[in-house]
Amino acid sequence: MDPTVSGFLSRAVQQEADIARLKADIARLQNGKMQDGSDEEDQVSPELQKLRAANDKLKFRITHLKRNIEAEKGQSDDCMPDINEVLKDVFGDAIRAAFPDLADPVIAVTTSQQQRFGDYQCNSAMGLAQQLKALGQKVAPREIAQNIISHVGENDIVDKLDIAGPGFINIHLKKTFVCPILNKILTRGVLPPSVGEKKKVIIDMSSPNIAKEMHVGHLRSTIIGESISRLLEFVGHNILKLNHLGDWGTQFGMLIAHLEDQFPNYREESPPLQDLQTFYKASKVRFDNEEEFKKRAYALVVRLQAHDPDIIKAWKLICEISYREFNKIYDKLDIHNLIPRGESFYQDLMGDVVKELDGKGFLEFDEGRKIMFVPDTTIPMTIVKSDGGYTYDTSDMAAIRQRLHDEKGDWILYVIDAGQGVHMQCVFSGAKKAGWYDPTKNRVEHIGFGVVLGEDKKKFKTRSGDTVKLKDLLDEGLKRALDKLKEKGRHEVLSPEELEAAQQSVAYGCIKYADLCHNRVNDYVFSFDRMLDDKGNTAVYLLYAYTRIKSIARLAKLDQEAITKAAASVAVSLDHEKEWKLAKCIIKFPSIITKILDDLYMHTLCEYLYELSTTFTEFYDVCYCVEKDKQTGEVVKVNMDRILLCEATAAVMSKGFSILGLKEVSKM
Repeated sequence: MDPTVSGFLSRAVQQEADIARLKADIARLQNGKMQDGSDEEDQVSPELQKLRAANDKLKFRITHLKRNIEAEKGQSDDCMPDINEVLKDVFGDAIRAAFPDLADPVIAVTTSQQQRFGDYQCNSAMGLAQQLKALGQKVAPREIAQNIISHVGENDIVDKLDIAGPGFINIHLKKTFVCPILNKILTRGVLPPSVGEKKKVIIDMSSPNIAKEMHVGHLRSTIIGESISRLLEFVGHNILKLNHLGDWGTQFGMLIAHLEDQFPNYREESPPLQDLQTFYKASKVRFDNEEEFKKRAYALVVRLQAHDPDIIKAWKLICEISYREFNKIYDKLDIHNLIPRGESFYQDLMGDVVKELDGKGFLEFDEGRKIMFVPDTTIPMTIVKSDGGYTYDTSDMAAIRQRLHDEKGDWILYVIDAGQGVHMQCVFSGAKKAGWYDPTKNRVEHIGFGVVLGEDKKKFKTRSGDTVKLKDLLDEGLKRALDKLKEKGRHEVLSPEELEAAQQSVAYGCIKYADLCHNRVNDYVFSFDRMLDDKGNTAVYLLYAYTRIKSIARLAKLDQEAITKAAASVAVSLDHEKEWKLAKCIIKFPSIITKILDDLYMHTLCEYLYELSTTFTEFYDVCYCVEKDKQTGEVVKVNMDRILLCEATAAVMSKGFSILGLKEVSKM
């Protein structure tokens, strides 16, 4: 049996014995009614008060021991502890034991901002003072803090506690708690925090239009959606990424009509149609100027909706050409398993939606339309138009119903620009009203985001005023990244293959990171000069920092096998204050992931990676990892425990990059 598991089982058995013994102690303390029939409250002797106090402490110890047993028995070898959550458990138990009359006590644990205030802080005392005041009890926050401390039992995480100011509890971690986490990172890799039951998550993202090129307006949905999917996949959820393409509607009538004229043999042989954007523009000109062409286009739309085999073939041909062009962009951005499921998929489902909503009495007639009022908005949804046709409201209601009922989605996330907020709120409210989901069981959420601006702070356009094509943007990124690398002389030291890898890493990484490092609800200014800056919170800075960290082990002539072997046997000392600061920053990673899972703001991860990188620089500047002879330059000493800190830092950065969609390189 694994020694760690054996140790846990041994401790669990011992703690079960402790619980049995403590239960016996409590049984001896329980009195119920006094012998003369009066209530205990009428005759409380000092001795009984002491026994009751001891009883309360014993009950708390049982609760704490049970929690420890469950934690150790259920501790998965496939996750890392979230320090914030562990400390909330410790102080939550203490607060409930100290103040049993409070139904919902404040439990506030945060990272300390200054080293002199410990590693973490419990800031519950002030809030608890207000809660007790509401119950008619006036207690000073500092006294409350002292009471909390007195109820914190022995545990594996807290080294010492002290009180600062009016009642802040400074928490100092045990190094014996931190070191095994670092070793686990090095031997098992960077693991996620425990998130409980795994969910099926459906992510609606990217969503370009068929027969049109992807442009900068699709950038944010694509990048943010991909990063969120990578995050959720990392913690173990089952992800279904859907590309809600604009692949249905009247525009296909003019496209198919133009296809018939230009390539009349399309049914027998695939036409050599490459530039679909130009083809679309030509068909639009004809639609706007040729009345007969327009009539034929409308007739073809009717045949398309009736699933005429020849027209469906033409439609599929146009869609497949678009798919190929979209996939070129997705390949560059390292986006895979994005399922094309456009508006056409839901066409046959909309009739059932209308029938159900009508049957439940939710639809009203309004000037020939069938509309549906939903809670929290005065604007009704149009479910059926006056001509009997359907709308985006109908299509999106059909989509959410299919994703909840057929796909069995636990979470449905729509990564769509903030301008669609009112529409999405109507759809969500409509689905709730229809009884399709329960907000307490399903997470249905609009992941809104702002627009991309040019350096003039206006919507990002080309100089001629056209929308910026995504392909052109990525190509420009490649060019500028190569110029930057050559400016730094990297083409002189890197092989052609290494230079190309660095170029792509920087180009695509800087575009993704510039988007993700901002709060997604805000607009952001697109600037290649800022993105490619190697100072500050940029992808270039972080990627360079990573390559520098990885070079330290190479300098010490240590391969991955040697590092993994050392991690199993070498104890990281953490004696120097900068070693300790770096170690604490490394083990914050699960807490960062937990926070992002709650709000899905990816800039939090970017800020953490930048903090980790700068903390590493502080450490590296004063803590020598590899010492050389000043005369010969030969390596004379390798501080293995510090090398392990370097490698743990690099491992966490690499995992962060993976979630953000950045590709690190070993040399840059």
